[in-house]
Amino acid sequence: MARDTWAYRDVAVESTLDPRSGRLHIRPMAGQAFSPALPVHCSCTLADPAHYPAGTRFLLSAKLTDRLGGAQFLYAYHGDPVVVLSNAAAKKFLAAFRRGRI
Repeated sequence: MARDTWAYRDVAVESTLDPRSGRLHIRPMAGQAFSPALPVHCSCTLADPAHYPAGTRFLLSAKLTDRLGGAQFLYAYHGDPVVVLSNAAAKKFLAAFRRGRI
């Protein structure tokens, strides 16, 4: 089945260190339509500290989904290109998102 491009939205995410497991997790940045507590399923490379350190920000094309009625999560296709956001680019993206909200 082809990807439904209308369901995907640009989402700014960041890698954070999980205090319980010590592993990196990807979560949405605060100030968007998605809660920072919402899990993100994406390429494992983004959560690999050998490639990107904790605190790295990315711009993903993701959609909100649930698998067979389970808990909701954001899904980003693992084959999409990786877009790393600088601090200035992340602030600019979030500011544009806030201006676009009604």
